Amino acid sequence: MKKNLVLIAAMGGMLWSANEAKAQETTVTDVVVEETVVPVQQVDCKTYYTPGSWKNNWFVQLGAGIRSPFVENRVNKGGDDSRHLTAIYNVGVGRWISPYLGFRFSGYYGSMHWNQGTTASARVANLNVDFMWDMFNSIDGYKPGRVFSIVPYIGLGGTFVDHYSPVKGNIVDRDGKIKSNQWLLPVSAGLQLRFRLSNYVDFFAEARASFYGDNFNNESYGRPVDIDLSAIGGFSFNLTGSQFQSYNPCDYVEYLNNANAKINDLRGALAASNAALAAAQAQLPCPEVTVAEVQATNVTVLPTVRFKINSAYVSSEEMVNVYNVAEFLKANPGTSIVVRGYADKDTGSAPYNMKLSERRAQAVADILTGDYGIDASRLVVEAAGSNSQVYDKNDWNRIVIFAMPE
Repeated sequence: MKKNLVLIAAMGGMLWSANEAKAQETTVTDVVVEETVVPVQQVDCKTYYTPGSWKNNWFVQLGAGIRSPFVENRVNKGGDDSRHLTAIYNVGVGRWISPYLGFRFSGYYGSMHWNQGTTASARVANLNVDFMWDMFNSIDGYKPGRVFSIVPYIGLGGTFVDHYSPVKGNIVDRDGKIKSNQWLLPVSAGLQLRFRLSNYVDFFAEARASFYGDNFNNESYGRPVDIDLSAIGGFSFNLTGSQFQSYNPCDYVEYLNNANAKINDLRGALAASNAALAAAQAQLPCPEVTVAEVQATNVTVLPTVRFKINSAYVSSEEMVNVYNVAEFLKANPGTSIVVRGYADKDTGSAPYNMKLSERRAQAVADILTGDYGIDASRLVVEAAGSNSQVYDKNDWNRIVIFAMPE
């Protein structure tokens, strides 16, 4: 019985080995195409604003108003305890680093009067560094055409007070003499009301409270803090106009989706090519392949430059396309190109879009000539406006296209 079992096992092993060998001779290696999953990153569809160049959004302000110091008052019997109002003059320079935050250097000069047994006076020069917050833009969102804004601010500064008249007080110098001047470091806070007159001029009215130690009027007693209240009005001049460049990540989602669709198409074509290659390798030897010569053409593919809505500003992302065209022109010194601007038809009127497309084309041409040294005679600047649309999708027509002259 044992002998029969051994014989059966041996025969089974021989048959299994034969089938395995046959399978190895006839098996064709399968082609495995690995598919890489591209993760989709969720983006916040929020518009961000930047002043662009450091030269943008600087302003100069000029103003005048009144001040009243709140210091210790000594009143003779039957005297007057009223606060004395005097004139104050203001000049400042600053910059809005975003639609919400800004800073400025603001200087003030003028006299101040107060009661010190008799009417006393002094001259005050002050320089502040103010940090400003546009309340309306922060709460209601940035609107370029906003007419009215409320701007709270806080400041740190330095103050020089001299020409005390009469020279009274109880603060003395090292020689025991009553001081004739004071250096002070105030902290201040205020509120500005801003009215937009044009893109370059604003009218403002603001109030400021400056807080000093108990030596503002050269006299120290009573409460430990002296306060200087001022109210001024004037004009603010925006040197480059009030302008911010906007950017929204979702503006490029459709471009990315189209690119991903093309990638997926290429992956499918690659998988089909690999399958066809594997099938061809399985039929070796291959038949003789005839090589067909493809005649080269003189067609040159040039990039395009895209723009934001109602803008002729070439963004940093699009500068690479202008650079590539400049390199092409340098490598082909005998070649000229057409710089043709377009505008989308769903925004603005046809006459306005014609001028906008002209500004876009001219902006690109200026970069080619100014930044890359391309001779202007090699550039044909054209404006197509919105009457002619290159693409069916409206937003894609905010472009400048480079073309070879016909």
